[in-house]
Amino acid sequence: MTRFPRAGTVRWIGLRPARDVPMRAVELAEAIAGKGLRGDRYGSGSGKRGITLIQAEHLPAIAALAGLDALEPSTLRRNVVIAGLPLIALKGRRFRIGDAICEGTSPCDPCSRMEAALGPGGYNAMRGHGGLCARILEGGTLRIGDAVEWLDD
Repeated sequence: MTRFPRAGTVRWIGLRPARDVPMRAVELAEAIAGKGLRGDRYGSGSGKRGITLIQAEHLPAIAALAGLDALEPSTLRRNVVIAGLPLIALKGRRFRIGDAICEGTSPCDPCSRMEAALGPGGYNAMRGHGGLCARILEGGTLRIGDAVEWLDD
């Protein structure tokens, strides 16, 4: 349970500037320890949900379950799309994204807004595929293409 086949890779980064507004895709983001991403509406919060991640491999599954041909990452309102790493295995573990060090806190369950975003049944289409919430322990910059690596405890 402490080994991974390889590091993951950041594929997409998005910021939620306010509630109920479209996400803004960015090439890089500044992670603030104990808070979140600068420019994100959760960037000044308690930090437990300071950054939200979703697995790239789950996007086609969510789309298929929702009856869609494809799905843009911004639709799901997660901050970072990661490829090549089973994110749920990082729950309770420390990991590095770019210069930032994070700790997985809990699964990132879908909210009722997914009914409007994905159509009827969208909430259930996303269940089990919602990703991971994480706390930012040490701030830094994360960029598209950065590695996502677990840290030995």
